[in-house]
Amino acid sequence: MATPTPTTSSLTTESEGLRPPVRRALLRWWTAHRRDLPWRNTRDPWAVLVSEVMLQQTQVDRVVPRWERFMARFPDPAAAASAGVAAVLDEWAGLGYNRRAVALHAAAVSCVEHHGGRVPDDLDGLRSLPGVGPYTARAVLAFAHHADVAVVDTNVGRVLARLIGRRLKANEAQLLADASVPAGAGWEWNQAVLDFGAAVCSARQPQCSTCPLRRWCSWSGGPGDDPARGSAGVTGGQSRFEGSDRQGRGRLVDALRTRAAIPQSELAAVAGWPDDAERALRVASGLVNDGLARRRRDGGIRRLG
Repeated sequence: MATPTPTTSSLTTESEGLRPPVRRALLRWWTAHRRDLPWRNTRDPWAVLVSEVMLQQTQVDRVVPRWERFMARFPDPAAAASAGVAAVLDEWAGLGYNRRAVALHAAAVSCVEHHGGRVPDDLDGLRSLPGVGPYTARAVLAFAHHADVAVVDTNVGRVLARLIGRRLKANEAQLLADASVPAGAGWEWNQAVLDFGAAVCSARQPQCSTCPLRRWCSWSGGPGDDPARGSAGVTGGQSRFEGSDRQGRGRLVDALRTRAAIPQSELAAVAGWPDDAERALRVASGLVNDGLARRRRDGGIRRLG
């Protein structure tokens, strides 16, 4: 595919962000194609925080029913904090990356102990919560408080890099994203860029021929290297799951949802590596270090709580 010459640049200057026509075109597209997701119908910071933590490395379709169930059981930080980490882990079953559940519970405890039971409403306060990084903190500000801050994840980083036609370092991507937020439209703009990156400017099959931003795009699916690869916010995909340590960790955590303990002699079989007791013990030790299990005297692990 030949690379078309954009009729006009997507940028004014990098400090001023994407040109107003680009922003208007993207928002028009989103108005017609926005996804109806349940967490978009609330401005409750706790509900937004839970959705953002769940969406880390988990597909949207899987998160929708689990978010609704989680919120029914733990409607606020106090409910999650008082229920205990074991209960939060139990509700997390099947979502994977169980450390997220432990961190979310710790964040709920911090909200209760240091913030009057409320999720902080400033960047520093949010970043002080366990497990809350720059993206999640900004997402809570944008989606719960309508703040004019930008979120930069895989989708956003990919859209920006392709539009301007070069790879972006982490600080460049964040500065460009922040400068591109239309005043007073932080909520709408961030949702629009996220949806656009998922549906049109996707990683594997970008819809360049029908893209509403094609006239401003410096890449447009051209024969050269995709500028999104290696840019800030753009990952290279997850490592293979089958046979991985992650798979073994998941099996051990799942087993502890129905068993009080797993002795050391059974770790390898439960993890799925009956001939590799050393690997199973190492992975089990990792669960203890990550706060997902407790150590037994015999070297095995036991359920939290």
